Amino acid sequence: MRLGLLSDIHANPLALQACLARARELGATQLALLGDLVGYGPDPAAVVDQIRALQAAGAWVLRGNHDTLAAAPPAEPRTTDEAGARWTHDQLDASQRDYLAALPLQLIRPPCFLVHASADAPAAWRYVNNPLVAADSLAHAVREEGVCYVLGGHVHLQALYYQGRGSTLMLFEPVPGKAIPVPQHRRWLATVGSVGQPRDGNRAAAFAMLDTQAAQITFHRVPYDVGAMVALARRKGLPQEAVQRLERAR
Repeated sequence: MRLGLLSDIHANPLALQACLARARELGATQLALLGDLVGYGPDPAAVVDQIRALQAAGAWVLRGNHDTLAAAPPAEPRTTDEAGARWTHDQLDASQRDYLAALPLQLIRPPCFLVHASADAPAAWRYVNNPLVAADSLAHAVREEGVCYVLGGHVHLQALYYQGRGSTLMLFEPVPGKAIPVPQHRRWLATVGSVGQPRDGNRAAAFAMLDTQAAQITFHRVPYDVGAMVALARRKGLPQEAVQRLERAR
């Protein structure tokens, strides 16, 4: 299986299209959308419709925290994220909101455990951004028979953790486009980056490819028309903070 791993699309259809095109060029035989399909970005309806079509064609799709919030935002938003969720909610029709609300928090497809945030507490939306949290997530996931890869997003950064000879996980910072051996006798956790809103200062969309037969994972960056999405965000009246995140990738 050549598994294309896309997360944190954040209502950015141009970045999504760019990553899908590259994944297909690389021979993806299965797609996994790891949550946060919406939120922050300017075109949630277009993204939800495209991902529904992908799921109908066989893609695996998860729910993230922004999807959860957009499906049922508070009546009186108290934070910037809640205000953004209300805006997103109003851009979607009832069937699109119901679709987001019904998505699962995790999927187990050995050798893979797919989750938006952490496998040990998917609904707590923990950020898997250090070896200790990664160890909790990995330890929970590998209880499932045949699982050796935990694959998620949420942190908007690309990283790979692995179980060495000791008890502490080791962090490996990947180089885009360079395949990394991930033999299945070890245990691995990857955060695949953000398609629609990277946070590492590089505006190029991010995704990863896992080849389970070759036991290799490759992290990718794909350029897209950021300026067009920024202009759309401004036309639609998104908060300046959201526009700046697109522009600065921070």
